[in-house]
Amino acid sequence: MQIRQLGKTGPQVSALGLGAMGMSGMYGPADRRESIATIHAALDAGITLIDTGDFYGMGHNEMLIGEALKGVPRDKFQVSVKFGALRDPKGGWTGYDARPAAVKSFLAYSLQRLGLNHIDIYRPARLDSKVPIEDTVGAIAEMVKAGYVRHIGLSEVGAGTIRRAAAVHPISDLQIEYSLISRGIEASILPAVRELGIGVTAYGVLSRGLISGHWQKQALAPGDFRGHSPRFQGENVDANLVLVEALRKVADAKSISVAQVAIAWVAAQGPDIVPLVGARRRDRLAEALGAVRVTLSPVDIAAIERAVPKGAAAGARYPAPAMADLDSEK
Repeated sequence: MQIRQLGKTGPQVSALGLGAMGMSGMYGPADRRESIATIHAALDAGITLIDTGDFYGMGHNEMLIGEALKGVPRDKFQVSVKFGALRDPKGGWTGYDARPAAVKSFLAYSLQRLGLNHIDIYRPARLDSKVPIEDTVGAIAEMVKAGYVRHIGLSEVGAGTIRRAAAVHPISDLQIEYSLISRGIEASILPAVRELGIGVTAYGVLSRGLISGHWQKQALAPGDFRGHSPRFQGENVDANLVLVEALRKVADAKSISVAQVAIAWVAAQGPDIVPLVGARRRDRLAEALGAVRVTLSPVDIAAIERAVPKGAAAGARYPAPAMADLDSEK
């Protein structure tokens, strides 16, 4: 497994990270035993970075990861946790809370569920419009000083917010969606983090399976997030699957899978970028791991970007209310 540095001040992590959200029902039913086996397989393959959120399954995901990591030497992995997204008993989304007192409370519960004495990277899931980012980052900085957090990250925020946060405390990385069909960060966000020496952990590299090469137009299980995603709706999904078939031709020419070429493209955008793969099963994880061994030439990159031109995706990456919450889109 290759190693990458997350920014000037962040940790060294595996060149590929494991996103665990799908193991807690966000994409329909998940298998606990297979989820734990997948986490163990990731660790065995040299993946060190595991990403979660305290609101994934209302704490279920953290407890699952805690169970899987029990007995694993602490220096063999890093856990990245997002906090602040509020849920109701029915699983609905009710806003964000990044007040300093809430930061410390959320952290205490995460440490308990994970069974850890510190979290490697702690970050607000979204900007809380009611709380200055300086206050939120300042509260996490207190937890760094106290030893409960090692590094501070950000998620889905724009260049101005990143600069304000970095003025309070060093930021290890920005977690944000980045894929062949989600390239919005390239305009101003990516230049800003590079200027400041901040890494990127890229989620959605397969656009929630849409550009994995495995997705087919289908009815989605109740509770599957993709049932509300514009890119999976009606004519949008048809148009997006046409892009996937164009990408498949490029992948076939290199004798690799569509998923591998899509992941490798993200990784090739810079050594400061770590793709997060949301594998829920060992077979999908094994496929993703194959992307680490893929080398893309400039000719390959050009062919990929001809197959999936910038801005070609049909539909926004989130429903309108969720898009409105994204500081990164403003």
